[in-house]
Amino acid sequence: MIQLEQVSVTYPGGLTALHLTSIEFRRGEFTVLLGASGAGKSTLLRCLNHLTLPSTGGITVDGLGSLDRRAVLLTHRRRTGMVFQQHQLIGRRSVLQNVLIGRLGYHSTLRSLLPLPKEDHFVALEALERVGVLHKALERVDSLSGGEQQRVGIARAIAQRPQMVLADEPVASLDPSTSERVLGLIKKICAEDHIPAVVSLHQVNLARQFADRIVGIAAGQVVYDGAPEGLKDDFLHAIYNQSSAQARTRTKIGHLQPSFNLTPWNADEKRA
Repeated sequence: MIQLEQVSVTYPGGLTALHLTSIEFRRGEFTVLLGASGAGKSTLLRCLNHLTLPSTGGITVDGLGSLDRRAVLLTHRRRTGMVFQQHQLIGRRSVLQNVLIGRLGYHSTLRSLLPLPKEDHFVALEALERVGVLHKALERVDSLSGGEQQRVGIARAIAQRPQMVLADEPVASLDPSTSERVLGLIKKICAEDHIPAVVSLHQVNLARQFADRIVGIAAGQVVYDGAPEGLKDDFLHAIYNQSSAQARTRTKIGHLQPSFNLTPWNADEKRA
């Protein structure tokens, strides 16, 4: 559904967060980007809707074309639901008002200043029902628990009627039990609506439990791309130990400099 070709991201100051990467994400897959903090998984995920602009390469969406074109990017963002780690909700507003934000992409700037049509309210209420917080619709968001707030964030994303869902560390601030419920909810909704999801995580157990496909990232490179059952100890070592070594190096010298070579995973190459 979406393809990256030779995409890299280098931040001001020379820090390369994502090395040259070519990868595609297919319809119907629940893909987990797995890696340690600072590995580059969030950078890769945010490139998929240009919240982070690639320094090189291009991103193409099936049926739309290159995201370099503004009209294509706006259409792609409207049909891509985004779930954030910190929820990105307006605390003083009601749950329903927050979910209605997901409908703004379907209206002009001028029209969005007026009360949205009843049809949009029905879509928002349906989204709240699907995530199990319809009874909270008129409550202020800042009165909810962390898990409930994340459900509101999911409802806002699916109120867009998306064709793809991106989730950036959606359970990083939640306890293990709530994390499982939230990820299970995202996967259930995506399966029911037949849409792909790309989710960044650092928890191996959750990746193995929910992913159809795991893309392991270390030091800004893809070092594993395959099924959860193929994620053996050597790949986990590459994903976590080398990322930790790189993070220590970056802290010492102020820029990315791996202490040893990483061999990017080649999906066409047979590995033991």
